Amino acid sequence: MTEIVDVVVVGGGPAGATAAADLARAGRSVVLLDRDGRIKPCGGAIPPRLMKDFAVPESVLVGHAKAARMIAPSDRAVDMPIEGGFVGMVDRGEFDEWLRHRAALAGARRETGTYETIERDPDGTTVVVYRPKGAAKHDALQRLRTRAVIGADGARSGVARAALKGAERTPCVFAYHEVIATPPGMEFDRERCDIYYQAKLSPDFYAWIFPHGETTSVGVGSANKGWSLKDAVTTLRADTGMTDCATIRREGAPIPLKPLKKWDNGRDVVVAGDAAGVVAPASGEGIYYAMTAGREAATSVDEFLATGNPKALAGARKRFMKAHGRVFWILGIMQYFWYSSDKRRERFVKICDDPDVQRLTWQAYMNKELVRADPMAHVRIFLKDLGHLFGIGTTTA
Repeated sequence: MTEIVDVVVVGGGPAGATAAADLARAGRSVVLLDRDGRIKPCGGAIPPRLMKDFAVPESVLVGHAKAARMIAPSDRAVDMPIEGGFVGMVDRGEFDEWLRHRAALAGARRETGTYETIERDPDGTTVVVYRPKGAAKHDALQRLRTRAVIGADGARSGVARAALKGAERTPCVFAYHEVIATPPGMEFDRERCDIYYQAKLSPDFYAWIFPHGETTSVGVGSANKGWSLKDAVTTLRADTGMTDCATIRREGAPIPLKPLKKWDNGRDVVVAGDAAGVVAPASGEGIYYAMTAGREAATSVDEFLATGNPKALAGARKRFMKAHGRVFWILGIMQYFWYSSDKRRERFVKICDDPDVQRLTWQAYMNKELVRADPMAHVRIFLKDLGHLFGIGTTTA
């Protein structure tokens, strides 16, 4: 085993595939190691900012959402139309493979297998150990010698647990969805994402129905380990007349909702995506943040390889949190407060009926930055928010 590659990227989701593609384009020798057939449960929404920053063409999309509907515990529904734009919808099985294929076209070498551990050769060289696809337990493991490792192997990341102290304690929401055949008929809107803030479906998060063209994602998330996610999805399908729709596949996984305090080991490993905990609180949005973190990890690793200075690896988290840390903090407060009871969920949905809230929310989501151009709108929202917090104003239509 004499070959040494510049980088082994463990995990071929949006974060890992983006990092692999960027490094390959930069002229680095890259191995992209990914498990076979793994699809993350995900609503599949991607904002225009993602499509622009990462050159994702519309041909990859399976749908266009032009509105969101927020449903309160009382079944009060508030529609939030997107003025002059849309949110792209992707199927993660197809989208992730498209990203991996693009990384391979850029020059990354793909290997299929399951990550086992990280070892060190006697000379100190890093070795990524993995079990190839189809290998039995008694078969020999494969080893990749490398100068650097990017761990993009999802929540409960094996790379993070091996290299970063405390990574195993990352708090998670558990997500489950069923991909079903899109129901026929005029009552189902293929251009609207429905989000349910109801304790009967999730005691601490939300449930969703996201259209993907010919298929639809019906899912729910909760950090309550005793909560039956499958029963909640069954209830949601029954309540919306989707019980008889054909179920194409079922998927579940933990989703982290808090960035790790440290993304690198100060030597040769850095993590990205779910492995780094970069899923937005309250919304659960992860694809854009995963790809951004993957790009930052690639930038840091490229600098590390060029200079030999492992301090460069810390730049990935520093740059990411400078750009998005405040948004994560605000969303974390929102989730803690507004999702704590049905009474507060009812008020939250009512707030979403406000035109200022809708406009600024969509601007922030679509462009991935806080909107500062309209200070009076923020003042109006603040005053209305205080009214809802203290129960001033009704919660009915």
